[in-house]
Amino acid sequence: MRPKEPGLLPVLNFYPPLSLLHDALKGSRRRVYLVGGALRDYLLGRRGTDFDFAVDQGSIMLSRRLAHRIKGAFVLLDRAHGSARVVKKQDGTALTFDFTDWRGASIQKDLELRDFTVNALALDILGKVPDDPGILEAKGARRDLSAGLVRMVTPGIFKDDPLRLLRAFTLQATLGFKMDVHTGAQIKKDAHLISQSAAERVREEIFKILASSRAYETLSQMDKIGLLPLVIPQITVMYGVAQGGYHHLDVWKHSLEVLRQLEKFVEEMGEDKRLRDYLQEIVGGGHSRLALLKMAAVLHDIGKPETRQQEKGRMTFHAHEHAGQRITRQVAKQLKLSVKERYFLEDAVRLHLRPGYLSNFKRPSPKAVFRYLRDSKEEAAALSVLSLADQAATRGPLTTQVKHKHHVKVCHMLIERHFKTKDQKPCLRLLTGHDLIKVLKLKPSELFGKVLSKVEEAAALGKIQTKQEALTLARQMIK
Repeated sequence: MRPKEPGLLPVLNFYPPLSLLHDALKGSRRRVYLVGGALRDYLLGRRGTDFDFAVDQGSIMLSRRLAHRIKGAFVLLDRAHGSARVVKKQDGTALTFDFTDWRGASIQKDLELRDFTVNALALDILGKVPDDPGILEAKGARRDLSAGLVRMVTPGIFKDDPLRLLRAFTLQATLGFKMDVHTGAQIKKDAHLISQSAAERVREEIFKILASSRAYETLSQMDKIGLLPLVIPQITVMYGVAQGGYHHLDVWKHSLEVLRQLEKFVEEMGEDKRLRDYLQEIVGGGHSRLALLKMAAVLHDIGKPETRQQEKGRMTFHAHEHAGQRITRQVAKQLKLSVKERYFLEDAVRLHLRPGYLSNFKRPSPKAVFRYLRDSKEEAAALSVLSLADQAATRGPLTTQVKHKHHVKVCHMLIERHFKTKDQKPCLRLLTGHDLIKVLKLKPSELFGKVLSKVEEAAALGKIQTKQEALTLARQMIK
């Protein structure tokens, strides 16, 4: 942990946005303390854009005035508990200032009622305390921060706000901390309370974990403690479901291993800025492609238990990707993901076998590669990364090193083709629906899409180059 000076000035220097707030509130009669995560991160040498404040009273009125002074947006969070938010855009970044009335008779009592010890920190942001004492603490905050330990302040914190059951794991994942034994035991005891939390709040904690580099170990621990199946109950169908000779793990353990291999791939992929930036792009709902891909890793085989059959002495899971797509849709709706995010997960589960099918050939045909790129669109490279992780997590007796190496080679080829195709200018369409109606006298029907898709494919593969050749191909299809 990086040592930090305890006073107000060093914190203001570390967090320039706080100077804006400090200046705007100078004349206030309120006692305002910066608390929790921002101070924790300051002591760890980490910068953020979200700031929490504890106020002796009148947080809502204070927030309204502040929003007006700094030309920010005011959001009422909880009138009963005196909680409001001010959002200010500065240099392309959204700064969030949350204000809440003290929950105790003093700031010290307020700290003693917080969630986790590492958040039981406070600093007088207006410098009203004589002889600036610096950062205040309670419940051994600095001790646990130095030890890298997530510890509950009191056993009742999860009943006060069940979302803290997940937040404990979020802290563990994002900070790389360990869970205190007694805290873990209390989470196991209170896990059933998570159903009381709003789906939107649950979703955001889950995606903070997925966005970290420790999603595998964190979700595995959540599973062992009985919390994960309460958040995503659909995963329980995978528990203990054996697979065929290509696998060494049951369906659920394999899914977790795919997540582990995915994180390992990201850690070891080196300085491929193009791929790294692509994986960090926001797909929807403020969540990155990589975070969504990790969720897809967890869900990719969720359709296997439903489709499991014995055929001629071997186990099969025919069409499990389609069954999995349907279940994934349920999960996405339950977590209230955006439409873009839901489509991403559905497509990832439905198409996750495609790179593997291509690797069944010594040299996949240009037509097969084109169709894969066409069907997976923007996610062609992402699905190839998922397939690499899936293959690395499959180490049964029927898996050979030769097949594994060829699969890796094909997936890397697909990733390269994705970016190469993305950089190319789109081909001019040789044929349109208007041409089918006007020239070929074809009425609008399902045949329209099939004809246009075939013409597009032929043009991309260089088989046709002119509109006349496209019309000839279309006539052949119609006949």
